[in-house]
Amino acid sequence: MSERPLIDIEDGTEFDEALVISCFPSEGFVSSIVAHFLVDKLGLELVGGIRHSGLPPVCLVQDGSPLPPIRLYSGVPICNVDKCDKVVLIASEIQISPELKLPITSEVLDWMANSGAGMSIMIDSYAHGEGQKHSIFDEDKSPDTVVGIGSTEKSREMLEEIGATLLKQGVVGGMTGVMLGESRRRKMDSLAIIAESGGEFSGGGVPDARAAARIIECLDGLLPAVKLDPDPLLEEAQRIEGQIREMMALHLNSESDVVSAPSTCLLYTSPSPRDRG
Repeated sequence: MSERPLIDIEDGTEFDEALVISCFPSEGFVSSIVAHFLVDKLGLELVGGIRHSGLPPVCLVQDGSPLPPIRLYSGVPICNVDKCDKVVLIASEIQISPELKLPITSEVLDWMANSGAGMSIMIDSYAHGEGQKHSIFDEDKSPDTVVGIGSTEKSREMLEEIGATLLKQGVVGGMTGVMLGESRRRKMDSLAIIAESGGEFSGGGVPDARAAARIIECLDGLLPAVKLDPDPLLEEAQRIEGQIREMMALHLNSESDVVSAPSTCLLYTSPSPRDRG
């Protein structure tokens, strides 16, 4: 595939010393929850996007406005790491095809190097079982594990400082795996924070706000200018779990009912942080 991905940025936008946070699709929608939380909490504004003819022909619509499927947001919170005068967030809800993962990664890392950006952070999640893109062998048997991977010694030290356990062994796939591998090859400081998504309601496409809250707690050590309070995400997790329990109870009751009832579907929506006022 000879066509290169294009990163379109608004004129006049500067990225010197920027901390770049990437949130591509993950188990339990964890990276998407984190991305929406950061956009709202840090007051990030849309400044551009990534396009390529191989990406799905779709646009995200928000408040009546079309947005690119891979979006770049920017803001100026004060960070607690070197080379972080501002934050850039790369967010997407679409799955990137295997043949595009390396070209998009290369374009992002080239753009970072040419624009003077600093460290990059990948947000991701994992679940145990067959068919998963990551194979994480963690010694922690609890469902609340957060592991970290760093492309350089500096990034691994930073992970330990924010309380993320370094992953001893595993296989990391998807955009996170490619970006980590390319960052190591280029000797660029990159780290990944990966939360276990599971617990009582693992699988089934259930948004895991609890796993997202654990990642937010780690990020709070890097962005002290703004208190990243995970409590709203924990409240959202309780709301979702309550709806699922109600759905399960209705399903069990319907199975024991002699008279068959028409099939029903419980649709729940996860409100944007902006909807909380």
